Amino acid sequence: ILKQHADIYRRLRNTFRFLLGNVSGFNESERIAHAKMPELERWVLHRIWQMDKALRKACEDFQFHMLFAELHNFCTVDLSAFYFDVRKDSLYCDRVDSIRRRAARTVLDALFNCLTAWLAPFICFTTEEAWLARHGGDNAKDSVHMRQFPQIPDEWRDDDLADKWHTIRRVRRVVTGALEIERAEKRIGSSLQARPVVYTSEEPRKHFDGLNAGELFITSGAVFSVEPAPNDAFVMDDVADVAVVPTMASGDKCERCYQVLEDVGSEPEFPGACGRCADAARHHFSADR
Repeated sequence: ILKQHADIYRRLRNTFRFLLGNVSGFNESERIAHAKMPELERWVLHRIWQMDKALRKACEDFQFHMLFAELHNFCTVDLSAFYFDVRKDSLYCDRVDSIRRRAARTVLDALFNCLTAWLAPFICFTTEEAWLARHGGDNAKDSVHMRQFPQIPDEWRDDDLADKWHTIRRVRRVVTGALEIERAEKRIGSSLQARPVVYTSEEPRKHFDGLNAGELFITSGAVFSVEPAPNDAFVMDDVADVAVVPTMASGDKCERCYQVLEDVGSEPEFPGACGRCADAARHHFSADR
């Protein structure tokens, strides 16, 4: 019992560690308006809106055990295993002024403000420690326990977007399962070595229009096909109409983002970097000068 609770606590604490590390230095000039955010960020804001409604209803009904389970699931499944995992590449490798990175940090700021308040009744010392780690010092704000739950704008609600991303995450789960087998068999060391072929019908495929599927799968690209899948393709019994064949990405490994891409070495100034990383490095050095 103690080990189970220690594992739960460690996951929540690691959520705060990630948030604190990636909102460091965030200021209002970076903030991106909701309408200008990428779909993934708007999906997270929708989930915050959903969590806020569930939290207030649970408090009214005194269903605190169910509330804690929802919060833990949100931190573990929606954030750590999905959103944080996908956005690490952008947070660490994009230019500091890129819309995608600024949008991610805007959302992380909202998550920090919400989670410190929502979890304060359950892990009171840790939330206070996290709050003061960010807002401490000579001009420290009030204790986290003096705050009210944040008011969540209704504009963050987007049920259609939630349905779309439910389908995207189902497809992603099959890709992740296929890559786990490749790693277990030591055919790949990292998912970034792969460029999977995803066989599915037109309905799920169209949800990826305008999105970077490789970014969502944490691979160096991805290909979709509506043709019948090969017999040896990886499938999951509970995800119909999706099959995956893991293939190796072509190109060279970028020394900065670790993706295997064709454009690595295309910039003579940064021979070991891909085009995106070369641009980010060039911008960084020019800003320093």
